[in-house]
Amino acid sequence: MGRTRTYALIATVLLSAALAGDLRAASPKEQLRAKRAQAAAVLAQVNALDRTFEASVEAYNGAQYELQRTKQQLASDRRTLGIAERQRRIAIMRVEKRLVALYESNDDPSTIGILFGSSSVNDMLARIDDARAVASSDHRLAVQTTAARDRYAAAAQRTAALERRREVAVQQRARERARIGSMLDERKRLLASVQSEVSKLQAEEARRQAAAAAAARARIAAAEAAARREEAARARAAAAERKKETAAPAPATTTEQAPTAAAPPPTQAEQPAEPTTTAPAPAPAPAPAPTPAPSSGVGHPEAAQIAMRYLGVPYVWGGASPSGFDCSGLVMYVYAQIGIQLPHYAAAQYGMGTPVSRDQLQPGDLVFFDGLNHVGIYVGGGAMIHAPHTGTVVQITPLSAFGNGYVGARRL
Repeated sequence: MGRTRTYALIATVLLSAALAGDLRAASPKEQLRAKRAQAAAVLAQVNALDRTFEASVEAYNGAQYELQRTKQQLASDRRTLGIAERQRRIAIMRVEKRLVALYESNDDPSTIGILFGSSSVNDMLARIDDARAVASSDHRLAVQTTAARDRYAAAAQRTAALERRREVAVQQRARERARIGSMLDERKRLLASVQSEVSKLQAEEARRQAAAAAAARARIAAAEAAARREEAARARAAAAERKKETAAPAPATTTEQAPTAAAPPPTQAEQPAEPTTTAPAPAPAPAPAPTPAPSSGVGHPEAAQIAMRYLGVPYVWGGASPSGFDCSGLVMYVYAQIGIQLPHYAAAQYGMGTPVSRDQLQPGDLVFFDGLNHVGIYVGGGAMIHAPHTGTVVQITPLSAFGNGYVGARRL
């Protein structure tokens, strides 16, 4: 009873919290998490009540079984009592017949009659023995049959009393079974209701995720286009610079050849000329230096685009494949596809690339939270894609969902 009251109290508290609208101010994810917790609590109640109900059903079955056995025993006792009663009646009838036969053999069955009616001493003794035997048999049969009948009657009475007690027990078990069954039905209805709400919240979350994914893809596509434009602009600037550098030495040779007519140190004039023509050669070395550029540029938006393929993949502790990811496993797997090798450890990933301020985040940047215990890939619009925790899937979540847990960001 105490456990049942506890279950009822838990359900009441959960229901009242839901009805009081405590969850209405919460975010969709918090609502979903709370409803899932409520569904889990009610399911635990249902499972506990299921076990209690099963025990009560078995107790009812046991009471029914014992009652049936008692009924069978009572029927057997009554049959035995009937047989004993018939045997008693038969025995009395036989005694009566013997007495009648003895009486009819002599009009005076008394001892004097036997003495005078006997033809010899042997005949007299035989008659006396017969009379005594009849009296003795009459007494013995009466005692035995009456005792047997009384014994069986008492057994039948005891069995009948036991039957009544067991009928009461069956009724009690039936009431208990009905009570627990009613509670179980109520909890199952509650569970169905909560699960229905969970399904609605899940559908809303799925729609929200789909909308967030569509918006993220659009932002990532824009970032990729911007990256291509920036790369093209850098390529044009580098080409223009190279053109300028290759065109600049021509006037230098004409100006330097003028004094050669007066003084013939052309060898010395050529020696500085060669460094000027080869000096631009090291200049292209800075050109492939778009490595520091990502810190001020757009980074790797294609990484965010790749990560979007894994929306819905379940969280798996230590997972780093499309069968299941944890947070750093997802980042490592995604960046490996664009040739960047990262460790499977969020804190170590934070030591790579260059830092980016929060207001300069671009799709593809890594964002870190909770003392470097969590990492995601920024997808723009103040959101990231990540593998949150056990029981969830890869999803898009606003950075604000982590409150003050934001640590920083890196651009690779």
